[in-house]
Amino acid sequence: MLSKIPIDLSKVSKENIDKEILRIGMIAELDAVSLYEQLAAETQNADIKKILLDIAKEEKTHIGEFQAMLLKLDEEQVKEMEEGKKEVEELTGK
Repeated sequence: MLSKIPIDLSKVSKENIDKEILRIGMIAELDAVSLYEQLAAETQNADIKKILLDIAKEEKTHIGEFQAMLLKLDEEQVKEMEEGKKEVEELTGK
């Protein structure tokens, strides 16, 4: 993603704008995690690797913050997450 909003927010309804903003935030954080972990895998410098992986971990916390807020606003998301969890448990037996 690298700092580009993937949708046109002007076309999103007022009742959905906050949910979409949170989803975009989650996408950006996931992109950052991926980027930092890829960069960490490429460097031979242990200090740089340590910094990159620490920052990636912080981005995962940010994802959790966005998700927690989204789940307060979107009942359908809560329901579908539970359905997804059940499917994983059924498929994996765990």
